[in-house]
Formats: sequence, C-alpha cells, structure tokens
Amino acid sequence: MATEKRMSSSRKHNVKSCMLTVAKELLEAEAVVKAEERDKFLQDNCPPLDVPYSREELTELCLLLHDEINLGEEEKYGIEFKLGLVLNEVRDLNIKIVDLRGKFKKPKLKKVRMSADAMLKALLGSKHTVNMDLRSNLKQVKKEVKEEAVEAGDWRKNIEDKADRKKMFETS
Repeated sequence: MATEKRMSSSRKHNVKSCMLTVAKELLEAEAVVKAEERDKFLQDNCPPLDVPYSREELTELCLLLHDEINLGEEEKYGIEFKLGLVLNEVRDLNIKIVDLRGKFKKPKLKKVRMSADAMLKALLGSKHTVNMDLRSNLKQVKKEVKEEAVEAGDWRKNIEDKADRKKMFETS
C-alpha cells in the first residue's frame, strides 16, 4: 500500500469531470437513437393521415377511429379480465398450500425394538426364510464348578490352584 501513489484532489476532480462529460455525451447519443427508432416505427406502422376538408369525410374518419379504439379497448379488457382470473386462482392455490402445510404436522417417530428376524419379515414378507438367530450358532461352553470352597486364609491352596491352571495351558 505504501508503494501506491495517491491521486491529488485536483487530478481526481479533473478525472471525475471528464467521466461526467463522456457519460452526458453517451446519454444524449442514446436519446437521439431512441427518437430515431420511435420515428421509424411510427412511419412503418402508422400510415400518414389524409385529412379531408369536408365535414362528412371528417365524421366518417372519426367514426372509423372510434371503432378501432373500441376494438383495442375490448381486447385489452378481455386480457385484463383473464389475467385477473388467473391471478385469483394462483392466490387461492397458494392459500390452500399454506393451509395444508399448517394442518398436517409430521409425527415424531418412536424407537421400536425389533429383532433382525422381525425386521426381515416386515421388509420381505413371506419370502423370508433365513434365520438370523446368531446366538444359536455360537459354540456352547460349560463352566466347571469347583466342588471345594476356597478359604480366604489358606494362601497355599490358592497357589496350588494357580499352578494347576498354568500346567493346563502349557499342555494344550
């Protein structure tokens, strides 16, 4: 930031005034182009008006112009009426959507305990034949119950029992 040169206030003012003059010239050029386009459109779409000098011809011309204006107004009225109907229908549908969102709240789901078998039956129906009882496939181990009660004060017996266990693991 220290290496950047700051612009003096007179220089800033000069640049700003140049920008404004260029913008003004561009706006004037754009306005001229728009005026030319408008004149060209009017020449293409509106034929020159032949103004008659007699009173009867003027009244006929006025009646003709009134008829064209009436046709345009009828068309405009019909389009506005259809637009109003569509907007009312959209508004009513939006109100119905808001009402439906407000009335039906999503229920909170409760936790359900279900075994794997019950879950597969619920998902697959009667096609479910696989038994998922994994506990029945486990190997059953029987615990040996010692017949002699170990006394807390007899430490020699505890040591002998531990030595027997050590021999059991070494022989296996």
